Amino acid sequence: MSPLPFSLLLRRCRFIDHASSEDLVDIAIQGGQITEIAPQLPQSADQEIDVRGQLVSPPFVESHIHLDSALTAGQPRWNQSGSLFEGIEIWRDRKQTLTLEDVKERAIATLKLQASQGVLFVRTHADVSESTLTALQALLEVRQVVKDWMTLQVVAFPQDGIYSNPKNDVLLEEALARGADAVGGIPHYELTREDGVCSVQRIFELAAKYDRLIDVHCDEIDDDQSRFLEVMAACALRSDLGPRVTASHTTAFGSYNNAYALKLMNFLQRTQMNFIANPLINITLQGRTDTYPKRRGITRVKELWRNGLNVSLGTDCIQDPWYSLGTGNMLEAAAMAVHVCQMTGVDEINACYDMVTTHGAKTLKLLDGYGVEVGKPANLIVLDARDRYDAIRRRATVRYVISQGKLLAQTEPPATQWHGDEM
Repeated sequence: MSPLPFSLLLRRCRFIDHASSEDLVDIAIQGGQITEIAPQLPQSADQEIDVRGQLVSPPFVESHIHLDSALTAGQPRWNQSGSLFEGIEIWRDRKQTLTLEDVKERAIATLKLQASQGVLFVRTHADVSESTLTALQALLEVRQVVKDWMTLQVVAFPQDGIYSNPKNDVLLEEALARGADAVGGIPHYELTREDGVCSVQRIFELAAKYDRLIDVHCDEIDDDQSRFLEVMAACALRSDLGPRVTASHTTAFGSYNNAYALKLMNFLQRTQMNFIANPLINITLQGRTDTYPKRRGITRVKELWRNGLNVSLGTDCIQDPWYSLGTGNMLEAAAMAVHVCQMTGVDEINACYDMVTTHGAKTLKLLDGYGVEVGKPANLIVLDARDRYDAIRRRATVRYVISQGKLLAQTEPPATQWHGDEM
């Protein structure tokens, strides 16, 4: 008996780039790749799924998360002020008790939670400010454990700053030597502005030396005089590394006066840097010292997008010292961006969806390995929705998650039974 031509066949798919059309397609998968996309394919497969006109999309991309601290909310105490800096102090205490198994167990549990909701590509930051590098080593091991169903990038992140302690610079470089995918930093948390500038320059130096990507926690503060984004822009222009550089958070950008912001935007356009906003976290962390009116505490997402810069979204935290809530659902991040950034036009809503899919793929430099196209790896999701707008509006259930050509997870949407007419 000859083998069937396909291992998996998705029938009657509403392709995301043609969501307004009533023309449905079949998607055929073999050997972990998408081999055909066409209406009503006559062949059969080992496994067939009738999508019934639901939305087929590339998988979600988690551009910014801290897996080493995930699922630690309340350990050793709760963040009562809700501030960024109390969270850092709590984490400083908690990370003294980290073990490899502790970090790995929580990280894998979090990744499974996200994968079940359609996330198949993740960039995580690993705190490299503790001398044993336990968090980093654990996440490097997790990267290997999950590689058959999840692509994980690890950023070496000095949570306490590069120059706040003489050992941190050495630890950061050691993390890159061990195999971290990107180099990070936190210039606004260095002891002085001069140290912050030096930290950005050091990050670019290390990225060039080890041929790594750059992802910096930049200006995550309400201080309108925190201006390390301009330093990053200058370094990106002088090094010609722009597309490999990411500025995360940049919440102070929302507090800059417009004259300065417009000048800076021009420089940023020249760099073609990437930006990551974390609307769930920063709408709660920032503005804590404001009375009224309170700032939204998020970077200029709409303006960056309108000026052609690549913006993606992250959840940042899932039940940790900075954010005790969170489920890892990227549609929650997209929906929050719609509201907080006032992106309620149809094109803007669609853009917020793209910020958790294709824009995130560009940030992570996934290049040719991402997208629902013939010849590409068969990573895709099926949502209980008709289009991007519908998916965000209803926080649509991800019905099926296909990872590397195999069905990884399946979820049934909640069903309501109406009994009001019987009363």
